[in-house]
Amino acid sequence: MKVFKFAASAAILGWASVAQAQETLTMWYHGAGNEVESKIINQMIADFNGSQADWKVELQSFPQAAYNDSVVAGALAGNLPDILDVDGPVMPNWAWAGYLQPLKIDESKIATFLPGTKGVWNGQLYSIGLWDAAVALVTRQSTLDELGLRKPTLDQPWSKDEFMAALEAAKASGKWEFAFDPGMAWTGEWYPYAFSPFLQSFGGDIVDRSSYKTAEGALNGEAAIAFGEWWQGLFTGGYAQSTQDPADRDGGFAAGKYAFSWNGNWAALGALSAFPDTVFLPAPDFGNGPKIGAASWQFGVSASSKHPEGAAAFIEFALQDKYLADFSNGIGLIPATPTSAEMVDNYKAGGPLSVFVDYSAKQGLVRPVSPGYVVQAKVFEKALADIANGAEVAATLDAAVDEINADIEKNGGYGQ
Repeated sequence: MKVFKFAASAAILGWASVAQAQETLTMWYHGAGNEVESKIINQMIADFNGSQADWKVELQSFPQAAYNDSVVAGALAGNLPDILDVDGPVMPNWAWAGYLQPLKIDESKIATFLPGTKGVWNGQLYSIGLWDAAVALVTRQSTLDELGLRKPTLDQPWSKDEFMAALEAAKASGKWEFAFDPGMAWTGEWYPYAFSPFLQSFGGDIVDRSSYKTAEGALNGEAAIAFGEWWQGLFTGGYAQSTQDPADRDGGFAAGKYAFSWNGNWAALGALSAFPDTVFLPAPDFGNGPKIGAASWQFGVSASSKHPEGAAAFIEFALQDKYLADFSNGIGLIPATPTSAEMVDNYKAGGPLSVFVDYSAKQGLVRPVSPGYVVQAKVFEKALADIANGAEVAATLDAAVDEINADIEKNGGYGQ
């Protein structure tokens, strides 16, 4: 009888241990090699794993440059993880391609998140980010004073004419090698992220967002041509350089080479270190409202996950303000919520970078929300580089439209 009781007790304990075993969730992340970022995300995972008995997240990190290719290869091999890290503008392509499934979380928990952190396609939430990034016109208060320029505000940004008058005044002074640094040494996603908002402020766009089925009129209409001529004029007029040494992009403003620089919040502390009177000005209004790029890296659930409820539980856990603040303190990007921003010295009200929170919330515009964006971005980049180097504006934009439209047609409109 005692033996029977012992055996029964052992069996019960065995079943209990099985019931309490955590199911493994796999996660891929783009931050390999970034020690600060890795420390934060590993702590967040450890906290989640210790907070409940159902799920255990295991992380695999990739270098950012190889991450997207690794996801595509994993999808082709049928070997995607449960949780994916996805760059915001790439998300619609991955959703369309069947890499992601809609993200089922309590959306009331993201009601106050910055618009650029929410990955929505075809009316459904697919991903959510813990931070965003924003760009601004970087200069010094002493430069504004010396040139007799009005300091623009979010409510009263510079008009196109005021912006060009500022560049002309800087150029005429002879104090700087160039009046304006748009960041031509940076290529790839920088072009659509940083420069397409200028086009959109003129009234054009990379693609017609009313249908996402054509770029005709959006990228080669009157507004787009006006943008292209203005863009080319920055270089032919001697206000900016069409080619740039990467070292000048990284350190040119601090070295006094440029009066104004178009740069992001990630570079803001370096600028303040070089010049304590650095100011971060809102984007100019070229006629259709000032705009800047929005959306950064976000979390989503792979379409092949066998445990979508567990993956969603982890993502929902990660939305806590303390983690948003940790990432901001660690890697310098904008916390996703007003309450988390108040936990970060740089971004809280009155903090040296607090203007970026407002710029992101009020000027941020996500890049075209289309699976075709991954092609459209490359076409746009080439067109702008060619125009900067002297190509005829209208013909270059027409060719870009033809290439984008051919891709949309080839892919059956991408289901939109």
